[in-house]
Amino acid sequence: MEKKLKIIVENCPQNHKCPAVKVCPVGALSQDGFNAPKIDYDKCIKCGKCSNFCPKKALVLEDMNGENDKT
Repeated sequence: MEKKLKIIVENCPQNHKCPAVKVCPVGALSQDGFNAPKIDYDKCIKCGKCSNFCPKKALVLEDMNGENDKT
């Protein structure tokens, strides 16, 4: 089952450095100032560490059919 990481900007407070950026093992997340993080899909391995770590659930690992991963 193919997965894709998605950012729900409405859930991201955008008032601090994103803590999930540091947990990505391949450096697929970056942040410019306090803006919502950006995903480098060429680097992302879809491991889900960032989505599990994000306290506001702004990062979501979804099935390609649109369902959220519950793990």
